[in-house]
Amino acid sequence: MGPGPSDVPARVLQAMAAPCIGHLDPYFLAMMDETQRLLRYVFQTEHPFTIPVSGTGSAGMETCFVNLVEPGDEVVVCVNGVFGTRMADIVQRLDATLIRVDAPWGRAIDPDDVRRAVRGRSPKLIAVVHAETSTGVCQPLEDLAAIARENGALFLVDAVTSLGGMEVAVDRIGIDAVYSGTQKCLSCPPGLAPLSFSPAALETLRRRKRPVVSWYLDMGLVGSYWGLERKYHHTAPINMLYGLREALRIVAEEGLEQRFARHRLHHRALVAGVEAMGLKMVVAPAERLPMLNTIQIPEGADDKRVRAALLLAFGIEIGGGLGEFAGKAWRVGLMGHAARQRNVMLFLAALETVLRAEGVAVHEGALEAAAAVYENAGSSSSSSVSTA
Repeated sequence: MGPGPSDVPARVLQAMAAPCIGHLDPYFLAMMDETQRLLRYVFQTEHPFTIPVSGTGSAGMETCFVNLVEPGDEVVVCVNGVFGTRMADIVQRLDATLIRVDAPWGRAIDPDDVRRAVRGRSPKLIAVVHAETSTGVCQPLEDLAAIARENGALFLVDAVTSLGGMEVAVDRIGIDAVYSGTQKCLSCPPGLAPLSFSPAALETLRRRKRPVVSWYLDMGLVGSYWGLERKYHHTAPINMLYGLREALRIVAEEGLEQRFARHRLHHRALVAGVEAMGLKMVVAPAERLPMLNTIQIPEGADDKRVRAALLLAFGIEIGGGLGEFAGKAWRVGLMGHAARQRNVMLFLAALETVLRAEGVAVHEGALEAAAAVYENAGSSSSSSVSTA
């Protein structure tokens, strides 16, 4: 129940144990086609260039920037946590002109701040983190996408934590470049970075004045392997791709709307239990992620000791705070296969037990508050959300 990797279903692990075959084997090439179709479904896009990059989510981040940004380009990066900061770092390493728009940690980016930042400029790209894993903040995308269109800029989105757990409607919103990771809400081991480029992004890649600085991440080359040519570029991680295909099949079997509703339900139950204990969430309700919950560490609780006790005594992993939230917040994941009622109830009971042992005064009624959320969801005539 940390910020990732999440629990992996047995079906995915079993798929990864299949025999390793060649990366140009006809069966494997057919499997690549299926994987791409499933990725387009999860990204909610018709973009043909939708592929898994060989590498973790950070490789997806670097792929987008090195392919779309050249020295001297003006690039707007929205920063409200660790991963926005990483975007800004990559832009500077590419000798581009960074236009940084900041928001306080724990808050979403204000679109008006972006409008002011681009006034009188010609940005090539506007980049933002959809689900900031370091803070638990959800960033609305529609206004930022509109600003990008109004200024003739590409719109780049980090969906590492959001993909498969909440809507990432690439075509409807108008996202030009998006990347994710397999280890969060897709519930596959880390090692691949799903990515999608719009026709506008591909045209930007084709019109580059200089070669992409990374040979390995050059989508002009990698695209020839994932396209009709099936031209060899590098040896694909065969068994990781087996696992991703199976994980995407599980997503499709559940259905996107059902999956999104499941994440929201367990998030509401967890928050109800946490607040019933007298603890506080870091992020305001309107900006909270359903799959990554940040809890303010109460006075008198030792951050590392509490996390160690949860792991050793109850087998529950949660994450500590990063950056400005280090030692101030816990990051509790409800991602993919881990977003289930059993985990929520076990976590609440375990956290209450550990905090009491620390001498922290917590209120009773956490389990009752969470149970009430599930009961209300079950009694609603419009609810069909599974809590299993």
